[in-house]
Amino acid sequence: VQLQASGGGLVRAGDSLRLSCVVSGRTLSRYNMGWFRQAPGKEREFISRTRWSSGFTSYANSWKGRFTISRDGARNTLYLQMNSLKPEDTAVYYCAASRAEVFSVSAGNYDHWGPGTQVTVSS
Repeated sequence: VQLQASGGGLVRAGDSLRLSCVVSGRTLSRYNMGWFRQAPGKEREFISRTRWSSGFTSYANSWKGRFTISRDGARNTLYLQMNSLKPEDTAVYYCAASRAEVFSVSAGNYDHWGPGTQVTVSS
């Protein structure tokens, strides 16, 4: 499976962005999807995940209520809606896919990664 994230950019604090991740390759219902981010000098951290087949979602507490994960099966696209952005949200954002039997918050359990998209939030 191949992943391509887009939608990042330079925004101001309080703005919103919607990231997209186009997914291609094998039957997507066999995968679970996640969003992660990595800020300079920090480890990659989990944001949210979803089961492609059912749409079930979960979030890390830090972003619950501010970020929303969704998917469009017809477009084979995963989204991350980010609201009320803060300067500390500045990072490279990645979408990732894991096998359907793996529904994890750990980056190491995801087999496929897109190249990432940069989000920069100015104060």
